[in-house]
Amino acid sequence: MLTVLPIRYVADVEASRDFYSGLGLAVRQEPGAAVWVRLTAAAGAVGLHAAAVSQGLPPGATELGFATDQPLEEVAQRLERNGYPYELVEENFGRSVRVTDPDGVVVQIQCIDPDTVRRSAAAVAGDSA
Repeated sequence: MLTVLPIRYVADVEASRDFYSGLGLAVRQEPGAAVWVRLTAAAGAVGLHAAAVSQGLPPGATELGFATDQPLEEVAQRLERNGYPYELVEENFGRSVRVTDPDGVVVQIQCIDPDTVRRSAAAVAGDSA
């Protein structure tokens, strides 16, 4: 079985470890923690999104994102408790929280709503929802 493991190259491993563990990822200690830390979640996946409805991202762009079944307000409260400013955003797939990591990369935590996804797909196809 393969495991999806995107790698973020960071300026400060410790600050980034604290940030991503603050999002809810679990730190898995390994030798060389000063230069490499693996953070795990309950599951992983790769999402493919049509650039035509991406709100400005061109084909080939990549975002670091996480899907959650937790209410976004709880995610936002956790970020606030840890001192990370965030933005709640209405998306064409549902809602998301956007927060900037220590290297200035915007990270998205999303709550996907199937009805919103269907409306977006219908709009791309030229149908009315």
